[in-house]
Amino acid sequence: MDGGDRLRVIQEYVPGKQVTLAHIIRNPKDDLCNKVGIHKAGAIGIMTITPGEGAIIAADVASKSSTVNVDFVDRFTGCVIVTGEVASVENALRAAVISLKDILGFFPAEITYT
Repeated sequence: MDGGDRLRVIQEYVPGKQVTLAHIIRNPKDDLCNKVGIHKAGAIGIMTITPGEGAIIAADVASKSSTVNVDFVDRFTGCVIVTGEVASVENALRAAVISLKDILGFFPAEITYT
C-alpha cells in the first residue's frame, strides 16, 4: 500500500442459534470464586449462547427449574453464570439447554464437567 491507500476491514457477526458452551465446575476453590466475583458455591454453571439475547431466556429457564443463583447474564456476549449446589446447577443447565433446543430450535452443546 502506498500513502493514499487504506486497508479496510469489515467484521460481521452472523449469529447461529446455538449453545456454544455448557460447563459445570464442581466444588470450586474459594480463590476461583473470589476472582470471578461470586460467593462460595457448591458448583458454578457457565453457558455461552448465540445470539446473545438467548442468555436471557437461558437464565430465566435455569432460575425457574432449580434453586440456583443467577450471578451473571450478558445479552451482548451470551454468557450466563449460575451458582448453587451441584445437583441444582446440573438441573438448571440441563433444563436451559433442553428448552433452548426444543422450544427455540437451538443447536445444543453437551454439558461438560470439571
